[in-house]
Amino acid sequence: MGTQQLIFTALPDVPIVQEGDDLSRLILNGLTLAEIDLQDGDVIVLAQKIVSKAEGRFRDLNQVQPSVDALKLAEETGKDAHLAELILEESRSVLRKRQDLIIVEHRLGFVCANAGIDHSNVTESEQQPEKRVLLLPLDPDATAARIQHELESSTKVSLGILIIDSHGRAWRMGTVGTCIGAAGFPTLLDLRGKPDIGGRTLQVTQVGLGDEIAAGASALMGQADERRPIIHVRGLPYPLHPGTLNELLRPEEQDMFR
Repeated sequence: MGTQQLIFTALPDVPIVQEGDDLSRLILNGLTLAEIDLQDGDVIVLAQKIVSKAEGRFRDLNQVQPSVDALKLAEETGKDAHLAELILEESRSVLRKRQDLIIVEHRLGFVCANAGIDHSNVTESEQQPEKRVLLLPLDPDATAARIQHELESSTKVSLGILIIDSHGRAWRMGTVGTCIGAAGFPTLLDLRGKPDIGGRTLQVTQVGLGDEIAAGASALMGQADERRPIIHVRGLPYPLHPGTLNELLRPEEQDMFR
C-alpha cells in the first residue's frame, strides 16, 4: 500500500470577522494566500466563532430581561441572571448544574456547557466587553450547505464543509473540537458488516468522522489569540457524501447518561 497522508493547513491572514462578512470569499482569499488549489475531496473546516460573528449572533447582556426561571438558575449557579436567561433561550432543557456551570441540551440537539455562549474573542473594542456575548449559529448545517454550494459553484470541485466548536467531555478533562454543522461530509461512518483485519465481521463499529476531523482541525486552530479559524484538509481516507450534525447525535432512548 502507498503512503497515506491526512494534511491540515491553516489558511493565513484571516481578518477579524465582522457581521455580514462573506465567509466564502474569505476562504477563497485564504486559499490563494496559502497557494492551495482546491481538489475533489478536500474539506474546509470553519471555527464556529467566525460563523456566528458573520451571522451577527451577538447579544448585549444589558438588553436581556431575566425570567423567573433565569433568576432561579442564576441563584443556584452563581451565573449572571442575564446570561442564565440566554442559556435557557438557547436550550431545550437543563441537564446538570453546579456553581458556575450549567450543562444543557442545546436547541441544536447536542449536550454542552452554558449553551455554547462565549465571552472570549468576541470583540476588540467595546465600552463593556464583558457584557457582550456570542451565541452559536442559528442553523450550522444550513450555513455549511450554503458555503459548500458557493465554493463548489466558483471552483467546480466537490468539497466537504465542517463547522466546529470546542466541547468538554463528561469523563475527561479538556475541550475537544466537535462538529456542530456539516455539508457534503460523511459525519458518521457505519462500518458494521465490514471485515476487520482478521476477516471477522464488524458488529457495532461506527466512526464519528466529523468529530475526528474537527478535533484535528481544532488542534491547529488553537483556543487563544492564534487567529487560525479556517482549516483546509486534504487526504480524507473516505469518499465524500452528504452528512449532517443529526447523524452524530445519539437518540435519547439510547443515551444511558441522562
